Amino acid sequence: MKIESVKFDEKGLIPAVVQNANTKEVLTLAYMNRESLLKSVETGETWFFSRSRNELWHKGATSGNTQRIIEMKLDCDQDAIVVLVEPAGPACHKGTESCFEERVYGKAAGGFAADLAAYEILYTLEKVIEEREKTRPEGAYTTYLFEKGVDKILKKVGEESAEVIIAAKNRDKEELKWESADLIYHLMVLLREQDLPFNEVLRVLNKRHDKKSEPASE
Repeated sequence: MKIESVKFDEKGLIPAVVQNANTKEVLTLAYMNRESLLKSVETGETWFFSRSRNELWHKGATSGNTQRIIEMKLDCDQDAIVVLVEPAGPACHKGTESCFEERVYGKAAGGFAADLAAYEILYTLEKVIEEREKTRPEGAYTTYLFEKGVDKILKKVGEESAEVIIAAKNRDKEELKWESADLIYHLMVLLREQDLPFNEVLRVLNKRHDKKSEPASE
């Protein structure tokens, strides 16, 4: 994309649709001017222009919820831009993954595809855990686990597994829901400690699924 090709409006702005590069969910609609667009290209992270504050702002500068740019594309009229990103946290200042959470028309289709965005939290969680390991913020529980080491992490995985078993045995769906979330979190901390990306686990599941889909040999 050539900056010279971008058609800014009379105020020197261009609308930027920010989209999750993995799930394709639209995260937010913001505006860029020439300077913020150049900064986005130079830094590889999203920079925008605030119309209300009349200043540049770097997404995640204070919250840590940055957006790593994967690709930027102009539309056919070159007066709007799509920014594909890998988010390090929620896109919305209200703490939601996307600024577009409230449906005002239509109904969501059923099935896995409609719920795909819900699985984005696994990707986000992995990124947050990775960042915690690198920066070790004081007082964070994830920092505590990494500093205690693999034995502590393994102990927590074992404890949470037992809690899941107990909740399931008691037929307590509410408790099972929370304990399962705890188990998934601690398992992902363990995967990070072992330097094993969650995608590798997903690839194993995909391979198993593909094998089951294969026709039986004659």
